[in-house]
Amino acid sequence: MSETVARSDTAPPSGGALGLTHRQILTILSGLLLGMFLAALDQMIVGSAMKTIADQLHGQTLQAWATTAYLITSTISTPLYGKLSDIYGRKPMYLTAITFFLAGSLLSGISGSMYELAAFRGLQGLGAGGLMSLAFAIMADVIPPRDRSKYQGYFMAVFGISSVAGPVVGGFFAGLDSFAGITGWRWVFLVNVPIALVALLVVTKVLNIPHKRVNHRVDYWGAAMLIVGLVPLLIVAEQGREWGWDAGRSIAMYVIGVLGLIAFVFVEFRMKDEALLPMRLFRNSVFSVSNAISFVVGVGMFGGMVALPLYLQIVKGATPTASGLMLLPLMGGIIVASGTSGALTSKTGRYKIFPIIGVAAMATGLFLFGQIGTDTPLWHTMLIMGLFGAGMGLCMQTLVLAIQNGVEPRDIGVATSSSTFFRQIGGTAGAAVFLSILFSTVGDKIKDGVAKVAPTKDFQLALQDPANHVFAEKFAAMQKGGGDLNDTSFLNGANPTLARPFWDGFSSSIDTVFVVGGFVTLAAFVLVWFLKEKPLSTKSGLQLQAEEAAEAPVIVPAH
Repeated sequence: MSETVARSDTAPPSGGALGLTHRQILTILSGLLLGMFLAALDQMIVGSAMKTIADQLHGQTLQAWATTAYLITSTISTPLYGKLSDIYGRKPMYLTAITFFLAGSLLSGISGSMYELAAFRGLQGLGAGGLMSLAFAIMADVIPPRDRSKYQGYFMAVFGISSVAGPVVGGFFAGLDSFAGITGWRWVFLVNVPIALVALLVVTKVLNIPHKRVNHRVDYWGAAMLIVGLVPLLIVAEQGREWGWDAGRSIAMYVIGVLGLIAFVFVEFRMKDEALLPMRLFRNSVFSVSNAISFVVGVGMFGGMVALPLYLQIVKGATPTASGLMLLPLMGGIIVASGTSGALTSKTGRYKIFPIIGVAAMATGLFLFGQIGTDTPLWHTMLIMGLFGAGMGLCMQTLVLAIQNGVEPRDIGVATSSSTFFRQIGGTAGAAVFLSILFSTVGDKIKDGVAKVAPTKDFQLALQDPANHVFAEKFAAMQKGGGDLNDTSFLNGANPTLARPFWDGFSSSIDTVFVVGGFVTLAAFVLVWFLKEKPLSTKSGLQLQAEEAAEAPVIVPAH
């Protein structure tokens, strides 16, 4: 029996799921935006309330593990969602992500200890890993790249709103003894429950897009090696400052992590197209360069995002709630720049210029932040925030768009998740390194400041006042080479003469962080020039997949 090769002449449908109207797209986006809002809001709420939570659960020294557990599971699950969604479909995996997040939020809200909270935050992270990456992948499925940029403003608006609302809401609940008969801090997690339930209902109803199953094997060995590689490195990123970067435990984590990543790369080469992160994608210059930029931008961006609230709260004395509101210019810059670049990209089909300008704006903003001090007016700092936010808005979604447009339709899921993955890894590294720089330099800078003002009469009189005994103890400990700066609450309402060396010391160290972040971001500015600009397709991922299926050879048995 012989076979002949024929081609399907079935043309992709021109409407329905493969040619959605603006109203249909907005309906689908409503579900995606709710999911994204969950993940973005949670990170900001928990960050502003964690100190209070740790006090309530008597685990102040353990609070980093709650953050680390969330970070580990969300980072590792991100590429898994990309691959599994290619196999089983975007909708079931997105619903799975929301369900994990819902369960983790509910359990975190009833935690009885920091160990329980860390475990339940890990469950939350399993959901968070899919919420953002799958939202972008689904958008790529239903919206052509040329039009996709018009809708990115919605996503950035959600990110901006959550970034401002998170500290405000977190500070509000953390400051309450109880609300509706439940301890106030527990609402930091329980507030996610009704949002997640609504998201489940909306996504179940509106996210009805066709899926053609890709018969892949699940790369379990790759996932295992990724865990072995990333978990030790993420742990040392969070704990290294406390352990010591050259301590035995830290070195052991470095060795295990590097060996795990080498094994991961080996497994991925062996698995070929079945790999969690197919190595062939790195031969695509758009994919490799965009992810390299995402990683470096993540380092600089999160460095700035970590240092800025510390400046506002420690140096300027703002509460977590007030500092959240002070970040409004940053979020305004993100939203305006993202919306403007999206409209221009849709109109012109060109996009490379935006990450070039964006990275330059971010670097400039970080260098300008490096010049602010204790007496810098807030309006001055807020103007720089707007510039920095505009740079972020021009970069983040444009890089995702470039990756999605640069790969085959069958790879959109894994390619989109890779962008989130590399940016998150960069952000984790950036936050760890910059906090290490801050706390390794601030002690000496405060001592230098004290040495300058100690001989003055005003300082000595203030120091001898019994009401300022906390400062006397701090100064005495620092002179002996000690002193704990993990708790800066003693600066709240402090005598300005005694607090001034602390304010100046923190301000100077934070400036160092900003300047280092600026130089890191300059590396991204060099990389972005190597980004190849491919013409934006006018067809969605689903349309391109349908065309591929229509043109694929069909084996017809000959009789």
